[in-house]
Amino acid sequence: MSVLFSRGATESVTRSSRTVLATLGSSVGTAGLAAATGRPGLLALIDQHAAAVRDSLGGDRRPLGVAALAGYAEGLREAATEHGWSPPESPVDWSQADWPLLRLLAVCALAADLRRAV
Repeated sequence: MSVLFSRGATESVTRSSRTVLATLGSSVGTAGLAAATGRPGLLALIDQHAAAVRDSLGGDRRPLGVAALAGYAEGLREAATEHGWSPPESPVDWSQADWPLLRLLAVCALAADLRRAV
């Protein structure tokens, strides 16, 4: 019975994590990653932030997963909100994007890499 519970719990976490990443992707990732294709400077910032996220999650020692990325994004949003940050309510001027938004965009880029790898 514990095997079924473990499998069910794992599937639930995976489903929830994918939902978090899909929501983040639709609110930030789609527009941000599209904007980066025409802005080499923005693309470089995303790459730098993605490398820092990978390092933070031990991505050099084990493959990143959806649960780790979703947890990172949720933790980042909570911490940023506690320090007065709020997500943009209008279209983003990506040349003026702040640190939390760039970091969340990097999570979107890493999540997109995971989807392509499957």
